[in-house]
Amino acid sequence: MAIEKGIEENPVVRLTDSILVEGIKRKASDILIEPLEKSLRIRYRVDGLLREGFNPPASIHSQLLIRIKVMAKLNIAEKRLPQDGRFKLRVGGRNVDFRVSVIPSSLGEKIALRILDKSTLMFDIEKLGFEQREVRKLREAIRHPHGMILICGPTGCGKTTTLYSLLHLVDKPEVNITSTEDPVEYEITGINQVAINPAIKLTFASSLRSILRQDPDIIMVGEIRDAATVDIAIKAALTGHLVFSSFHSMDAAGAITRLINMGAEPFLITSCVLLVVAQRLVRKLCRHCREGYQPGEKILQSLKINKTKKEQIFYRPKGCSICQNSGYSGRLAIIEVIPLEREIKELIMKKRPESEIRKKARELGMRTMREDGIRKVLSGETSVEEILRITTADE
Repeated sequence: MAIEKGIEENPVVRLTDSILVEGIKRKASDILIEPLEKSLRIRYRVDGLLREGFNPPASIHSQLLIRIKVMAKLNIAEKRLPQDGRFKLRVGGRNVDFRVSVIPSSLGEKIALRILDKSTLMFDIEKLGFEQREVRKLREAIRHPHGMILICGPTGCGKTTTLYSLLHLVDKPEVNITSTEDPVEYEITGINQVAINPAIKLTFASSLRSILRQDPDIIMVGEIRDAATVDIAIKAALTGHLVFSSFHSMDAAGAITRLINMGAEPFLITSCVLLVVAQRLVRKLCRHCREGYQPGEKILQSLKINKTKKEQIFYRPKGCSICQNSGYSGRLAIIEVIPLEREIKELIMKKRPESEIRKKARELGMRTMREDGIRKVLSGETSVEEILRITTADE
């Protein structure tokens, strides 16, 4: 007991705990601890944007680094190579997971902590920002006995959360679900989750080969990164499995082109891919302080909003104590969905450019991310500035 009390009274332990607890209080997704010449810079990523914390002296860096390495069971003597680990912290009666990444920099080792707080996670597609029409298309796709559903977008756009939400929709006692992830971000009861470990040659491709021998009904591939994974994922979808996966692509049409560039044959893509979703995350306006205003002509033109909407009230951020004076609180998804209908498949078979696929998808009723964002502006959920920041103009 005396030793434990001494540990708790250690100023470095108290500092570490205060940094971590502050991140949880701010509902941050990441904490960055970066060495500068005379101080440490602590930053928190809240709703996708970095915000400054306090700056302790540089002299505390080595002790803080050792403390976090010990918590994450990393090698405290290794300072030349990147290291990854994780640990749990009990805060407010609940367990919060932290994923740790340490990399060497010119001024010392930089620490990045990803906060994985299950209490803030939603597995409800509709609450993530998906409109009813898109939810209906997703529900139709997951009712197929086999095929592939791709969730696309850049890093940090909520792809994994969407994948988990889809798994939540299909999770039943009579269904065998297995996932392969790098790393396993959230442990979900009832789903067999395999963590990728390249150091022992456990890759997405090698784990998928073994998973197929485990009698799965549904497979989630955390990310398709290379031709080998594409090949096995497609074969899994063609041999009677429903496959969910994430994919790095800027939009839904671009994902199809990138699959072909990675070596997937067009006839295989049209045979197995059911639906492609592309998404981004935009900040939600704080409901307690948002203020209404009448938009000017330039805003209407930049967003290509019909002039009949001139009397529409727009909202913009103001800032209050509840949202930490940012004017925003939380995030929601803006998305575009391309179901692989006959006309889209014909273009893929002909290896037509993504611009043609996008144009045809819009003719068939696809709403682009910019258009989905405008709908959320008109409904008062987000601001014009957010949509202009996150999306590009439609062709």
